[in-house]
Amino acid sequence: MKTPDPNKLDRIVADARRAADTRAQGYRERALKIYPWICGRCARTFTHANLRELTVHHRDHNHDNNPPDGSNWELLCLYCHDNEHQRQAEAAAGGSRQTERGPVATHSPFAGLKGLLGKGE
Repeated sequence: MKTPDPNKLDRIVADARRAADTRAQGYRERALKIYPWICGRCARTFTHANLRELTVHHRDHNHDNNPPDGSNWELLCLYCHDNEHQRQAEAAAGGSRQTERGPVATHSPFAGLKGLLGKGE
């Protein structure tokens, strides 16, 4: 059995990162030209000084779906972008449910507290 060449693995990883960065730069630059520099969720405004904190979110979560009209993109600040992906992960895991007042947590940290407190009597 051959041991893998670490240099080859490093080259593969570097090439993959370079390709991802190139792809991201392409749609990022286009999105920044199409849309105003405002977060689509919290309405925070960005300038050249803090533009690195504005990200391009793919609405369908497919980073290869980059139509020229930008219909699959929205600009989100780092915080709203992280929140959007966290909500997607929770929805996929079934971690919350929706009511007319908004999402509701399904975990109850004090569910067995009464039984635990009653044991000391």
